[in-house]
Parts: sequence; C-alpha cells; structure tokens
Amino acid sequence: MHDLHLTATWVGILSLAVFVIGYYFIATEDKYRINKAKPALFAGTGIFMLIGLYFAMNGLDGHSLEEEVNDLIVEIAGIFFFLFVAMTYIEAMIDRGVFSVLRYNLVSKGYTYKRLFWVTGLLAFFISPVADNLTTALILSTVLITIDKENRNFLVPGAINIVVAANAGGAWSPFGDITTLMVWVDGKATFSEFLYLFPASFLGWFVTAFLLSRVVPEGTPPFSSEEKKIDMLEGGKIIIGLFALTIVMAVISHQILHLPAMWGMMFGLAILKLYTYQLNQRGSKNSVNVFSWISKIENDTLLFFFGILAAVGGLHFLGYLEYFTALYEQFGATAVNIGVGFISAVIDNVPVMSAVLKADPNMGTGIEIQEQWMLVTLTAGVGGSLISFGSAAGVGVMGKLHGIYTFAAHMKYAWTVLAGYIVSVAIWYVQFGILHIG
Repeated sequence: MHDLHLTATWVGILSLAVFVIGYYFIATEDKYRINKAKPALFAGTGIFMLIGLYFAMNGLDGHSLEEEVNDLIVEIAGIFFFLFVAMTYIEAMIDRGVFSVLRYNLVSKGYTYKRLFWVTGLLAFFISPVADNLTTALILSTVLITIDKENRNFLVPGAINIVVAANAGGAWSPFGDITTLMVWVDGKATFSEFLYLFPASFLGWFVTAFLLSRVVPEGTPPFSSEEKKIDMLEGGKIIIGLFALTIVMAVISHQILHLPAMWGMMFGLAILKLYTYQLNQRGSKNSVNVFSWISKIENDTLLFFFGILAAVGGLHFLGYLEYFTALYEQFGATAVNIGVGFISAVIDNVPVMSAVLKADPNMGTGIEIQEQWMLVTLTAGVGGSLISFGSAAGVGVMGKLHGIYTFAAHMKYAWTVLAGYIVSVAIWYVQFGILHIG
C-alpha cells in the first residue's frame, strides 16, 4: 500500500464527488429510468482513471496503483464469475419449468391467504441460502402476484415477508447474499461459521412474519379449475441436483483445495454444459443450449457489482476508509456493526460491506474478531430489509409488484421489520457475546 493520503487533493475531492453523484443516480434508478449499472460502472472505472491521471501529472511511481487494481480485478472476478454461474443455473431451472411447477402446486392446493403467506416466507428463507436473496425474492414475488393480482391486503405483507425472509435466509449462508459471499471469499469466516447465524436469522424473520401475519386477510385466493397442470421439462430434476453439486464443489474448492470458490462454480458450469450435450445427443424433445440461458442472466446486476466494488476500492486507495476505521476505534466494534444495519437500509448493503472489508477495522482480539464479523454479516444482510430499497431483494420485488409494493406501503409495516432486527441482534448477543457459541 502507498504512503500517500489523497483525500484533500483535487483527485480525492473530485473522485468523492463522482462517487456521490454516481450513487445518487443508482438510488434514483426508477425516477430517471437509467439502469443502475451505468452510473456504477462509470463511477468505478472513472475514479481509477482520475487517480491514474493524477499519478501521471505528478510523476509518481504507478507501481502501487497497478498493484491495487490487479488485486481488485482478482477480488471482483471471484464474485463476478461465482454469480455468473449461479444465475445461469437459475435460468436453466426457470427454462425447465422448476419454478412454474412450484407456483402451480401452491395455487392449486386451495391454501388460505394466511397459509400461502407462511409457505412463501418459509420457501424464501430456505431457498435464498442457495439461490441468493435477489433471485429468491424475484421468483417468489412472481408466485405471489400470480396467486392474486388484486388483493393488496395480502400482497403487501406477503411482499415484505418475502423480502425479509430472503435477506434473513441469505445472512446465514456464504451464497445467500453478495455481502456474505464477499465476507467468505475474503477469508473472514469459514463456511461452517456462517451456519451459526441460523438462530438469529430465523427467529428475527419469524418475529416479523408473525406480526405481519396478523394483518393478512382470511379466505382463499381465486383459482381457475381450467388452469392446466404444469409438468417439469426433461432434465429439470437433474439440473437441480447438478446445482446442489456445484455449490458443494465451490465449498470444497474454497475450504479444502485452496482454490477460489468460483473455480468450483465454473467446474459446475462445465458439468452442466456436458449434461446438456448428452441430453441433446439423446434426442430430447426440447433441445437445450446453455448459451441461451447465459444470454438471459442479468448482466446489468453483474456490471453493477463490478462498478460499485471498483468505486469503493478507489475510495480506499485514496484514503477515505481510514475515517470509517476511526469509528470503530471511537465507538467500539459492537455499536458500529449494529449501526451498519441501519446504514445498509439507506445506502444498500453491498457498498457498505465492501467498505467494511476494505477498511479492515479492529474487531477486537481472539474469538471476539470472529464474533464481530458474524455480527456485521448479520446486520448488513438483515438491515437491508428495514427500507424497501435497502437491499437488492427489496428493489427487485418493487419492480415485480410495481405500484403495489412501494416505499410508502413498506414503511407502514417497517416497525415489524425493526422488531425482527432487534430480536436478531439480541440473539447474536446471547449466543456469541455471552455463551460464545459459534
């Protein structure tokens, strides 16, 4: 790392301005109808272009800058390709009708609104640790809107429940959220250590769900008896199994083979391609093409992560994250890590967690270090649910249930989410802070 502190120079001030303006357009994506990947990518790449210009103009040795960018490329590539494979598998399962079958099975059983509320919440909580919170929220909010398009008294609490469950479920798995993936890839916790967050995640969600369930209406949603039964296409069940195997290989790669987690994921993609080749050779009724699935993945989401991680990396290089580190020294790790949850609700948990990892603040000594990293993982994940646009899952559901799940609709019941957040932190304190179980 270089010895220069550039926050007070023109490049530091201009770079901060680029970040703030870029983030403004990210946060107001719906207002200006500009995809969030555009300002994120512009800010992330632009900041480093400005730093490079500053070094060139002042005749400074660019070796430290080159090292920083090379390290950043490795860091971003690990996350980028991990998500790339996970998204491809999700698209494969959508194509094979896996989630359509799920929707039909839920709707056709004649469940009441309250039962559907609990079933979709539980599914969100247990699918997100594998499929990630954004994908899970998008799938189940689609299921929700197809159950009943009109009943807002069911849709609004149902949508909040899915967002909270997806974020809470994502907090106890390295694959459940981009923030947990970042913590795991950075080596701050092992795969098994995340699992200890299950009690805090589950009970926090359960409290919110219980409070929300009291406003869910009685009765059952309409179901047309003429609706045709949906069957999973050939290869669907095998692809579910291959996805599970791919996740296992990612864990083995990272924990045992000392390879990046994305290496196991890419190996899983290779197996998927070989399976589809065999499926086509066998004369399947519906020919499949992995590249058609890849073409449907959300590249804007991948580029958004590239841009935002690069932007935070630029601010770190300039010296801004030293101010963030000072907060830990002044107020202590527990207080700041709890506060991270509230910051995540406003700013989005990805740049917040990226800033924490880049700053690498003093989290204490001995076992306390691991306990504090688990706390900030929990609060960054769960805290994003406090406001509708505080997490990728919330933003995704706002898009799916446009005009129904809104900022105002969410804030009406935000107190239920806050109650769950407080419960999650309290359970962490008892489990890790007092009993030291973890």
